[in-house]
Formats: sequence, C-alpha cells, structure tokens
Amino acid sequence: MVPQMKAVVFKRYGEPEVLQIAETEKPTPKSNEVLVRIYATSVTAEDPKMRGFNHPPLLKLPVGLMFGFKKPKNPVLGVEFSGIIESVGESVKNYKAGDQVFGYTGLSFGAYAEYKCVPENGLMHFKPKNLSFEESACIVNGPLSALTYLNKKGKIKKGNKVLIYGASGSVGTAAVQLAKYFETNVTGVCSTKNLTMVKSIGADSVIDYMKQDFTQSNEKYDLIFDTVGKTTMKSCMNLLKPKGKYLLTEFGVQHIFASIFSSLFKSRKVIVVSSNFYWKKEDLIFLKEIAEKGCFNPVVDKVFPLKEIVNAHKYVELGHKVGNVAISV
Repeated sequence: MVPQMKAVVFKRYGEPEVLQIAETEKPTPKSNEVLVRIYATSVTAEDPKMRGFNHPPLLKLPVGLMFGFKKPKNPVLGVEFSGIIESVGESVKNYKAGDQVFGYTGLSFGAYAEYKCVPENGLMHFKPKNLSFEESACIVNGPLSALTYLNKKGKIKKGNKVLIYGASGSVGTAAVQLAKYFETNVTGVCSTKNLTMVKSIGADSVIDYMKQDFTQSNEKYDLIFDTVGKTTMKSCMNLLKPKGKYLLTEFGVQHIFASIFSSLFKSRKVIVVSSNFYWKKEDLIFLKEIAEKGCFNPVVDKVFPLKEIVNAHKYVELGHKVGNVAISV
C-alpha cells in the first residue's frame, strides 16, 4: 500500500473554500533530496492570489503559462516551511534524519502538507535554535524580500535615513528590524493600531498614515521602501536625498520604465525587482544568525491549525494582518 499524508489541495481557482484537506501520496526523496516532516508553514500575501488567480494584468499570462489558466497544475500551495528531516537520499551529505530545518519551496510550492521533499542544495538551512517552528516558517519570504531590497538593491549603509511604508506587514516588520541591524535611522509608516508594535521592533519614529501624510514633511531620506504599493512615485521621489532610492515591491509598467530611465539618467533611482530571483542560501544563514543573536524576531500575528486553512486565507485576504500568519501542521 502506498504511504499517504494529509495535504491542503485545490482543484480549481476560487474563494478560500476551494481549499480542502485530503489524503495524498507521501513523497519519497530522490538521491539528492531530504524528506521534511513539516511542522509549520504560513499564508503569505501571495498565496490567496495564487489560489484565486488574482494577479495583476502584467503577470496573468506568465503565471497562467507556468501554473495553469483554468485550473492549477500544482494542487498544493505553501512556500515557507519549517520542520524535521525524516529521511535523506543516498547522496545527501550535509543533512541527516532528525535535523531541524526551515526554508522555501519556491515554484514547486507544496508546504501545505505533512511532508515535502526538498533538494539538499535548495533554499533550506538549519532552524534557528531560539525560534519556534511557527516563527521559523515566517523568516523566509518577507525577510528575504526585505533583505534583497534594502541590502542587495538599496545598498543600505550605516547612518542612512530610511522610511518604510507598510511597516507592520510581513516585509515591513522584517525591513524595520533589518534596517536597524544595519545601523540606520528608521521611520515606519503604519496605521494607528500598529504604532506601538512598530516602535517596539526598532523604529526610531513612526508616522500614523491615518492622521498624517508623510509626503508633506520636509524630511529627506536615503531610502524610501514601499512594501505594500500604496505610495505615489512623484511624491516619494521628491523626498529623496541626492542619490536616494525609491524601492517598490508592488509595481506596474510605469515603475518599470521609471526604473530603467532613472538607472541611466538620474541620481535618484526607482528600484523594482522580482526579489526571489536574488535569494541565496547565504541569506537564510544570515537570518538564522541574527535571529540567534536576538537581533531579528519575526512578528507572528496569528497561528492557525492546518484544518483552519480556509479561515487563515480569509484573514490574510482582509489585508490587515500584522507581520505574518503561521500554519501549524
């Protein structure tokens, strides 16, 4: 009899209710893979978009070609995970059964399940010793995006003045902590109810966007990082210092053209990028190390059991999650 496992599957695009718990075949690791017993995963902001095929017009064609237009080619979502290695393939050298790990499944998805096979050289590393499985599953997607934008693309430097818009989200809470780790002056922009939290994770000052328009101030910044796609390019460019950078995780065609034009002809840059193409194992190692030093701690809003995955998606789709939403498997 073929070994089975529980997984969350969806056979068509649609509302959260298309997600269902089902018995599926338990995977067997190839020679270069490890079999991870998943203890925790997450619901990122992108997961409901994949489930509902709700993508910006620019992305609908490539996403459809890769993952299916009428129904999903891969029926199990989930990209972040943490867990314990149950077995390893014969050529695996750096991991053994019993190792606690965390990582990113990438375009294979599959973390909404009890087990997942991951290549030894994939985006995976040993779990931070001081973090729970739920916390560890949440230091991948958002933190790696923030690290790519701030460090690899923004070239953040000690003493920089940095503004982070959407400072209470998954990318935002990571960005605040990383910017402080790099010894910069951080201003966080968020709603009234999250001011105290954003301050508590390191922001030097916070702006309540419900009461104050940060673009009307006379402050100038080296980096303005919009983690949610709610700012306007013209207003933000006016707040940049010479050689300042405007960073966007959510962007359209006009931002792409502005990025190309500014890179060629302007001292102030617009930077847009598909950040996951820049993620490396060294980045996971870095995040583990600063987490174990107490310099980085993921903000986890809620933890849902796997059986409540529908409610978890509904909650994330409201757009008001603080930090991350974890799933206990």
